[in-house]
Amino acid sequence: MVKSEDRLLAAGIYVLSIFFPIIAPLIIWLLKKEESSFIDYHGKEYFNFFISYLIYSVVAGILTIVIIGIFLLWALGIAALIFSLMAAVKAYEGNEYQFPWIFRIIK
Repeated sequence: MVKSEDRLLAAGIYVLSIFFPIIAPLIIWLLKKEESSFIDYHGKEYFNFFISYLIYSVVAGILTIVIIGIFLLWALGIAALIFSLMAAVKAYEGNEYQFPWIFRIIK
């Protein structure tokens, strides 16, 4: 059973990432990862998501030369917002969430 505080902080990683993409999730994760394996899991999952979507955005940015990148950037932005909100809901429910289409760099 995951504690209420852990669920709230794990959900906070995703919600705060909408406004502060690196700083807020990093602070929560670094301060609480030793105390809670649940927060550690969600912190790693978020940063894997962030790294993957950063790579996708760079590729889409390069592809703006041939116009298709503009549409890809919009699609990535919408997907990132939707997946972040889904992850926040799952974390608040006490479930682990795995983002689709990401590289698992941080284990």
